[in-house]
Amino acid sequence: MDDRAALLNQLKIDRRPDDPDDDESRPWLKGLIAVIVLALLCAGAYAMLRPPPGAPVTVATARPAASGGAAGGSLLDAAGYVVARRAATVSSKVTGLVTEVLIEEGSRVEANQVVARLDDTNIRATLEQSRAQLDSAKAQAAQVRVNVANAERDVSRRKGLVEQKFISVAELDTATTTLDSLRASLVTAERNVAVAARAVDVAQRSFDDTTVRAPFAGVITVKAAQVGEIVSPLSAGGGFTRTGIGTVVDMDSLEVEVDVNENFINRVRAGQPAIIKLNAYPDWSIPASVIAVIPTADRTKATVKVRVAFKERDDRVLPEMGARVSFLGDAPEAGAPAPVGVIVPVAAVLGSGETGAVFLLKGDKVERRAVKLGARTGSDQTVIAGLNAGDRVVIGDLPKLKDGDPVRITAPGGG
Repeated sequence: MDDRAALLNQLKIDRRPDDPDDDESRPWLKGLIAVIVLALLCAGAYAMLRPPPGAPVTVATARPAASGGAAGGSLLDAAGYVVARRAATVSSKVTGLVTEVLIEEGSRVEANQVVARLDDTNIRATLEQSRAQLDSAKAQAAQVRVNVANAERDVSRRKGLVEQKFISVAELDTATTTLDSLRASLVTAERNVAVAARAVDVAQRSFDDTTVRAPFAGVITVKAAQVGEIVSPLSAGGGFTRTGIGTVVDMDSLEVEVDVNENFINRVRAGQPAIIKLNAYPDWSIPASVIAVIPTADRTKATVKVRVAFKERDDRVLPEMGARVSFLGDAPEAGAPAPVGVIVPVAAVLGSGETGAVFLLKGDKVERRAVKLGARTGSDQTVIAGLNAGDRVVIGDLPKLKDGDPVRITAPGGG
């Protein structure tokens, strides 16, 4: 029995505080286990919530489009404004007080129509004085002319008396000298009449300048002066002095000026057909043609200015309206195959000019492909070569993508 009891005592677990296997003697063990469990939970949550590998992109589908060289196709689109080639701020030639204004904004005027009048009191007095001086000069000339006629008769009589020996030759010479003097005075008097007449002309012109007239037919767009204000052609617009009466615009001279990127200016030429669409009337296509390509570039914007004429006139077209111009290509020859291209969003193209690159979606990776670019219209880019209709291209941070990079689609494809 003693042996059996000894064996049972050996099988008992010693619960004393100094037992190294007691959990209460190892608090760090519980903390370690808690840390391990928390780390496992975090790892599992990250594995469940983390996004799949690859750069986030959206996808667009290339859609077919007629080539820019087809009839009615657009080679290039550009934005600009409606401008008037003939527009003038109408002003007087003299400084004066405005006494009458005969125009309002929107009113139509004809060439040489009176638009305003200035105070002519002083100039009218000067004109009357000049006319009086002219009358005086004419009277003096008439008086001298009478004296010359009388002197001519006197010389004629004295010649007869000299022949009859009634008077001496000296008396005839004196009469002849008097006649010559009177004739010289007559020339002077006639010149004075001419000078006085020119003075009247000058005064008349100054008087006429107090009446302001329209230089050409058009529509008043700005009324700049009111009755009682001072206008002066020498004023810089400061203080209380106006520089003009109003602005007249020739509506028949309206055209569109656009800035074309110098990389595409080779697609534009004088006489080329075009279509104008006003921002105010986006559904209205106005036939047009290129007037000229201005032979200089703007280095700050890298653009070239192009003038485009309206083929149809309409009262809805107003100066300074925004417009878009589509430069059209020539119609292909009869029987010639019409090449086609595709259209993709501008955001799917890397680069500009005539060549660029896109990234095609191949499974979950991208393939870089060089393409030849055509016209850019708003948010659409025409690709002439390098893509086929139906190809899926990615949109995203293209400069950071490389050939073969994995991607993940964040939005459904468009096009």
